[in-house]
Amino acid sequence: MNIKLLTIPQAGELLGKSPRQMEWLIYTGQAPRSAKIGGRRMFRESDIEAWINEQFEKESA
Repeated sequence: MNIKLLTIPQAGELLGKSPRQMEWLIYTGQAPRSAKIGGRRMFRESDIEAWINEQFEKESA
């Protein structure tokens, strides 16, 4: 199993968002799926990709 985990700044870089913008998305429940691991908020790269795809699907609907 090869899971790539990303921190808030790394996830934000993929999405073109600052760490503060990412924190706001998390707070408002609009961010990709994440979890606290070892006290740090982490994102699976695959969840970010799925979230991006969902955003495009919403726009085309």
